[in-house]
Amino acid sequence: MFKLTFFYLLFFMLCADGVQAQQNPTYIKTLNTPNRWVDSVYRRMTRRQKIAQLFMIRAHTNRGQTYEDSVARIIEKEHVGGLVFFQGGPGRQAALTNRYQALSKIPLMIAMDAEWGLAMRLDSTIAYPYQMTLGAIQDNTLIYKMGQQVAKDFKRIGMQINFAPVMDINNNPNNPIINYRSFGDNRFNVTAKSIAYMQGMQDNGILTTAKHYPGHGDTDVDSHYDLPQLKFTTSRLDSLEMYPFKQAIKQNLSGVMVAHINIPALDSTKNLPSTLSKPIITGWLKQKQGFNGLVFSDAMEMKGVIKFFANGEADVRALMAGTDVIELSENSLRAEKLIRKAIHQRKLTWDDISEKVKKILYAKYWVGLYNYQPVNTQNVAADLNRPEAKNLKQQMADAAITLLKGADSLTLGKNFISKTAILNIGTKEISLFAKEIKKNDLKASIFVIPKNASVLDLQIIKNQLSGFDRIIMAIHDTRKRPLSTLDYTNDVKLFIADIAAKNTVSVVFANPYTLAGLPGIEKSKSLIMAYQDTDEMELAALKVMGGKLKTKGKLPVSINAFFKYGDGL
Repeated sequence: MFKLTFFYLLFFMLCADGVQAQQNPTYIKTLNTPNRWVDSVYRRMTRRQKIAQLFMIRAHTNRGQTYEDSVARIIEKEHVGGLVFFQGGPGRQAALTNRYQALSKIPLMIAMDAEWGLAMRLDSTIAYPYQMTLGAIQDNTLIYKMGQQVAKDFKRIGMQINFAPVMDINNNPNNPIINYRSFGDNRFNVTAKSIAYMQGMQDNGILTTAKHYPGHGDTDVDSHYDLPQLKFTTSRLDSLEMYPFKQAIKQNLSGVMVAHINIPALDSTKNLPSTLSKPIITGWLKQKQGFNGLVFSDAMEMKGVIKFFANGEADVRALMAGTDVIELSENSLRAEKLIRKAIHQRKLTWDDISEKVKKILYAKYWVGLYNYQPVNTQNVAADLNRPEAKNLKQQMADAAITLLKGADSLTLGKNFISKTAILNIGTKEISLFAKEIKKNDLKASIFVIPKNASVLDLQIIKNQLSGFDRIIMAIHDTRKRPLSTLDYTNDVKLFIADIAAKNTVSVVFANPYTLAGLPGIEKSKSLIMAYQDTDEMELAALKVMGGKLKTKGKLPVSINAFFKYGDGL
């Protein structure tokens, strides 16, 4: 009996090993293996087509037929290597992807900025939590699962590259461009969550692109409009800003996007963005840190790069610096001519171009474009809004919500005080959160307070609140970009400070940094940090207040003397 059991155990172990061995290797692991498809495609390409493979151009499905036709003409005429889709709808994008792929001699590699899923760009799709919200989660397997779901969404509408995750450490609360897009200000937490998200996507066949190398988190300038500068030492940059990227590289990160930032400690050339710096891209990223995957530029239409290097010069310099893929050139046809000129002048070589093109073709092979199949355009919306994805979104909200103060004064239901006021601040309509509390306590009164409420209206509400035993104050930020400071008037902020001290349970559905701009909020009887204004977060807050959910979330950033990284009851 023992021998038989041992035989079956050994057989199971061998089968398990076999399954493991049959799993597809990462993109990085395939680069040094012979590939007949890559070689065959490469040999058939003209020199012009090889250069064109280095470019990914902009595409939309919300700009009308004329715009769509203009993109089609570029694909036919220039033979570009890929597309980056922006705003539109998933069904329209699936259909348009089929049209564009049919026009291309070599399958197009299609990308999107989908840091919190397709909803970052597309309507009618699921928006997962922002990375700042995810930074509060203690169970990183949830973030891995999110990566899996995002990968499914990408494949469903024919995309292969996600320009995510954001690996920037947001250690500047006033950062205008990274901020809530970062996992937080702790390098270890940012690293762990970045790798979990990355692996969730890569293990399911999607190429990832960590951004924005070597780190855009401690800037106060938006590189879309100007050139930021990092004035830190090499030691600081290596140990902090670059830390998540270095660790992800060890885990077979497939792609890196380089930021438009001037960094004197790494390259002293005046006004030179890191995108165009050979010491940064080739010296640091490739040679010192051992990155062998695809290097993408950030969008080459941004002012952070073209302010000082206009008229196509930036495209050529990026390739000279070590970039493999030019994203959103101002003019790809002009750039192709300038690249050929640079080769003639021996600033670039055809060997340089060949190396980049083959890395791109290996990527196209890895994502399955060697066996390209058109996208099924039926039931796209239903497939993208599947129940398991929606359930995961709620699980993540439940795992992120953070109790900063006062667990003993939260309970609803039986212990609910008879006369309760619910302050619905920052919205024009009654929120789901307020409606659900009202359902449980018909005696409760709801006050809707807009973010620009007048002093007179605020005083009237204050007077009315004197007759209530308990106040639940919900603070909402309904903006698409929930930055560090609420766009409330000072009068409303003073009102919040005054009310917080009156036996109040405060729930903040906003960027955690907004706590710094709400002096007095720390005096709340209880304080819940809910990170963003979504139905899932409102439901999570209700569970916490109803005693149905024990909070596990921890603050992903330090805010002030009252609220530090890692706080959470």
